[in-house]
Amino acid sequence: MKVYKKEWNQFIPKPLDEVWEFFSRPENLNEVTPKDMNFEILSDIANKPMYEGMIINYKVTPLLGIKMRWTTEIQRIKEGKYFVDEQRFGPYAMWHHEHHFEEKDGGVYMTDSLHYAIGFGPIGNLANWLIVDNKIDEIFAYRFEAVERLFGK
Repeated sequence: MKVYKKEWNQFIPKPLDEVWEFFSRPENLNEVTPKDMNFEILSDIANKPMYEGMIINYKVTPLLGIKMRWTTEIQRIKEGKYFVDEQRFGPYAMWHHEHHFEEKDGGVYMTDSLHYAIGFGPIGNLANWLIVDNKIDEIFAYRFEAVERLFGK
């Protein structure tokens, strides 16, 4: 199974505590997810801080209008520095997403590092090349713009 790696960086001109407060609240995922994904959080997580071992269930439409369930687990957290979520059930054979935050230059540098796999051998590789890789880029481009709208450039 081929594992793909992608990384995105963004400067957020706000204090670390404000940025961390937003991103460490899973209910805020709706605000940075494209509307066409029909992202719906099924777990009761409103106003609950993220913690290691937290399981979050969603419904999402990642590709071709097909609605799927997606379950992630918050694997690791270092307050104000990073957190890691991993898919337990969902559309990918593997999904490991690290969110890193570094206070610098009067704001926060945020880095998203994603490792994912499709599965299905050569068919999965073709699907990644034709569809999935571009869709992931679109999702994170939307997220970049949403973060700028929320926090400024």
